[in-house]
Amino acid sequence: MTNHSAARLTGVLFITATVADLLGAAVRPDLSGTDYLTQVSAEGNRVAAGVLLLLIAAFACAGIAVSMYPILRKANAGLALGAVVFRTMEAVMYVIAVVSLLSLLTLGQQLVSAGTAERASLGAVGGLLLSLREHAALAGVYAFCLGAFLYYCAFFQSRLIPRWLSGWGIAAIILLTTAAVLALFNNDAVTGYVPLALPIFLQEMVLAVWLIAKGYRPSAVRSDGLSATKPAIPALDDHAAVAA
Repeated sequence: MTNHSAARLTGVLFITATVADLLGAAVRPDLSGTDYLTQVSAEGNRVAAGVLLLLIAAFACAGIAVSMYPILRKANAGLALGAVVFRTMEAVMYVIAVVSLLSLLTLGQQLVSAGTAERASLGAVGGLLLSLREHAALAGVYAFCLGAFLYYCAFFQSRLIPRWLSGWGIAAIILLTTAAVLALFNNDAVTGYVPLALPIFLQEMVLAVWLIAKGYRPSAVRSDGLSATKPAIPALDDHAAVAA
């Protein structure tokens, strides 16, 4: 795969992950309120559609770092590998959240036919599953922040994309990390920190369009794996020639 093809693939994956995640959140039933299990059981098709979209988003998230790896490793193999590890962890956390959502659907269907004595225990299990889903999603945000921070640092170092774009990504990731930390200590106000996620949302869409339209800067990383911003180490014969 050429560098430009890899850049296009990465751009498409950025858009796929974002669109699928937004649609998945919009399609699935509301999980707030005391009767969320009944609502979930009554809208099984919406749950299934939301799960499918969220799985697509999860796999696209991991694919982003994987598609970048062959290019970024030429500039900084450690940062590139770290990005793959953390964005894969992000995908795993989102899959756990999706499995919890499917379990809520099963639990809701059992609740409909359950007797009065069983409803309390089913409700308690539902609360645990809902908590697991929320905590897994938050852990996924932390993994995303770490993975994205690593590849934006690699981008900034290698100049594969303009520095204003990679610098924007680093600043936006710091804002999102701040929002995640605040949400960890104040679970009741998670939605209040959504504005801190807007900069990275906008940055990733701009980055996606940039990669699809322009690709990576061809002079940033040489084909032999050495960054064009760093001088190559002279060969031993060159030292011998100078000494002579």
